[in-house]
Amino acid sequence: MPETPELRQIIGDLVVAAHRLTRLAAQVTGSTESPATWRTLSVLQTSGPVRLGELATQSRVAQPTMTKLVRNLVEAEWVKRIADTDDARAWQIAITDRGADALQAWRTELASALVPMFADLREDEVAAMRTTVEIIRSRADLSTAASAAVAGRR
Repeated sequence: MPETPELRQIIGDLVVAAHRLTRLAAQVTGSTESPATWRTLSVLQTSGPVRLGELATQSRVAQPTMTKLVRNLVEAEWVKRIADTDDARAWQIAITDRGADALQAWRTELASALVPMFADLREDEVAAMRTTVEIIRSRADLSTAASAAVAGRR
């Protein structure tokens, strides 16, 4: 389907709805963790080890904020610093098994908090949601692969 005003509107609405749903789930759980924590762990789980500056960019926070966040995550043993194979003077940040477990627990908690809102869905509505998730995941995976390919050419 070519780009149309309708497709643009649907994608915009989907992003807004997803953000609202995420905020609602976080409020329902009562979690005190910063959303930047979960974003950062998610970025690391998806992308693998990255330098601090790149992690700040992908997590949409300033580098000084990321420095503090990483310090806290290292103390919690959710991330670790590893030597950068391309530059011995630099470090990369990687998610640990403990961090991956914490992220999965958070995602499970979010989903559990939202299940009551969706418990009355019909089977075809659940199927439509599953299809939507698969479409979004495939497009996001393509975008990640394209970004990695571009970065590799630099």
